[in-house]
Amino acid sequence: QVQLVESGGGLVQPGGSLRLSCAASGSIFSIYAMGWYRQVPGKQRELVARIITGSITNYADSVKGRFTISRDNAQNTVYLQMNSLKPEDTAAYYCNADKGSLRFWGQGTQVTVSS
Repeated sequence: QVQLVESGGGLVQPGGSLRLSCAASGSIFSIYAMGWYRQVPGKQRELVARIITGSITNYADSVKGRFTISRDNAQNTVYLQMNSLKPEDTAAYYCNADKGSLRFWGQGTQVTVSS
């Protein structure tokens, strides 16, 4: 099993920045990808950014150029730096880890972008 704990969400004004963190623990060996997804009520969870073993990253078109995903292997932590935030970025953000055919999720952290 893999446990994921997110932190760093909150309320921010449009144009502001936040950094989300996701700390992984447990059976973390062989995790080959970690990522961030987000979900608003009534809609499906959508990919925001993902980082695959090494440094391969991919991003949703809506966040390209504004968000950056990174991974600290020594700390078993993945980060999501979010800049130039927009009201439409408001959502619950979930960290995930892929290990073999298994996918693990964190409990989520709320990001609200509002003036």
